[in-house]
Amino acid sequence: MQDEDLQDPREGPLPDPGPLGSGAMFDQIARRYDLLNRVMSLGLDVRWRRALADALLREAPTGGELLDVATGTADVALALAEAAPSLRVVGVDPSAGMLALGREKVAAAGLRDRIELTQGDGQALPFADDRFDAACVSFGIRNFPDRLAGLREMVRVTRPGGQVAVLELAEPREAGLLGAAARVHVRHVVPRLGALLSGSREYRYLQRSIAAFPAAREFVAMMEEAGLTRVEARPMTFGAVVLFTGFVR
Repeated sequence: MQDEDLQDPREGPLPDPGPLGSGAMFDQIARRYDLLNRVMSLGLDVRWRRALADALLREAPTGGELLDVATGTADVALALAEAAPSLRVVGVDPSAGMLALGREKVAAAGLRDRIELTQGDGQALPFADDRFDAACVSFGIRNFPDRLAGLREMVRVTRPGGQVAVLELAEPREAGLLGAAARVHVRHVVPRLGALLSGSREYRYLQRSIAAFPAAREFVAMMEEAGLTRVEARPMTFGAVVLFTGFVR
C-alpha cells in the first residue's frame, strides 16, 4: 500500500508525529488507546509486552529501578511492577493525556508508591546519567524523529551492564500464507480499523510509521552505535513485532 492510499485528498495532510514523539497526536486518541490496541492486535499486545517484561526481569537486580520510555497508559510499567514487587518503575511520555490515564490505572492497582509517571521527551530524558538498572521502550521509538538520539539517551541513563530493551512493530517479512496475512493486517486492516474505531485520522499515520521502521539488522546496528553490546533481535508473530535487547557497555 502506498501512503496516498491512506488519505482522502479532501482531508488535508496527515498528522505529523510532532517534536515530542507524537505527544500531541496521542492526546487525541488517549481515551480509546488501550481498547484500540487490544482490538487491532487481536489481543496479542498483552503477550508482546509480557515478553518484554520477562526479558528485563531476568536481568534486573532485586530492588532495582527501571525506566519505561514512551510509557503511554503505563501498561509496561504496571506489568513490571506487578511481576517484581521489589522493583521501582519510572515511566516517561510526551503525552499528558496518556499519562493521565496511566496514573488512573496505577492508582487503581495500588502501585503509586512504586510507579512514578512524568512527562518528558524520550530524546532528552530528564534523568541523571547511570540512574537506572534497565530501560525499555515499547511501540514508541518508531515515532521518534531521531531514533539514534533516543537510544543514546536510554544508554546514558542506564548503568554500565544494564539492559536496554525495545519492543516495536515491524513490517512482517516472513514467507508463506501466514506471513502474507500478517502483512495484509498491518498494511490495510490496522490503519483503517484504528481510524474507524477512534473516529480520527491519527491511526492512518500508524502504517506509515511501521513501514518506515528499519529492518531488524539495521536497527541492531543502530543499537550498537548507540553504545550497546550483545544486541539481539527476536521476531514474534511472523515478524509483525520484534523484541530487541542489548546491554550498556
